[in-house]
Parts: sequence; C-alpha cells; structure tokens
Amino acid sequence: MNKVYLLLGSNMGNSIEQLTIARKRIAAQIGAIQRTSGIYQTAAWGFTAQPDFVNQVLICQTNLPAPEIMRVILTIEAAMGRKRSVKNAPRIIDIDILYFNKHIIDTDELKVPHPAIAARRFVLIPLNELSPAFVHPVHKVSNHALLLACTDTLDVKKI
Repeated sequence: MNKVYLLLGSNMGNSIEQLTIARKRIAAQIGAIQRTSGIYQTAAWGFTAQPDFVNQVLICQTNLPAPEIMRVILTIEAAMGRKRSVKNAPRIIDIDILYFNKHIIDTDELKVPHPAIAARRFVLIPLNELSPAFVHPVHKVSNHALLLACTDTLDVKKI
C-alpha cells in the first residue's frame, strides 16, 4: 500500500465545494483518504491579480503507482472543468502530488516530491499540520524545519 500526500487548491466558483467534490473523487478513484488538514485561504502566488485560493492537504492510501495517480488527477481536474491556460492562472481545481511514500521521482511527466514544497507556506502550513516530522526525501529535513526556514511571506489563514 502506498501513502500519497496531495494538495488541493481552488480559486474559482465555490472553492470550498470544489475541494469537497475533489475529495470525493479522489477517495473513489485513487484511494481512501486517511487524514485531511484544515482548509486555508491564501492570496494567489505567482500571478497575483486573481481571487484568493483555498488549499487543503490530504493523506491517502492507494494501490496505484505515482504515474497512474497523476493520470487520475488530470482526469479529475478535467471532469471538474479545469482548463489549462497560462501558468498560475485562476483554476476551479488544482491537485498536486506532494509526496509519494518517501520516493524521489524525476521524469518529464512527474516530479515528486513536488519541487516547490519548500518555497510555499500555503503548502507547508497544512502539510505541517498533518505530518510535521515527515522528512523531505530531497532536502533531508522535516516539514516543520522547512516551514521554519520558508521565506514566503504570504499570509495563510485557516478558515
């Protein structure tokens, strides 16, 4: 059985509802959700002229390998109406693989751990809520240590 950490994000429509729909589809198509973080609101990162995001981290148990999880994620996002345009554009749903077990995957299609974990408080705060002691397999420090060292200044509020 594999343990996968997923980050959900939305800033279009009823974002809380979009996270709920995504969780249901993930549970049905990827595997049982073991734990969920709180939901956090953050100003948009990158392209800032857009509505705030809501984000949540999930820990799931799955029999699927990481590339198959990525394929399912893309299917879920498309079914929920996500249209990919420019990088960091507003989106109805965004689902990222943060960690897959303690594996390091570096292919053209998939990079795990997610390469931006250490730079983004909106990822690290809910991740730290669930697994502060989990050691990042590349940086070799805990999620908690990554959060303490993070230089991102965006305000992340639990809602």
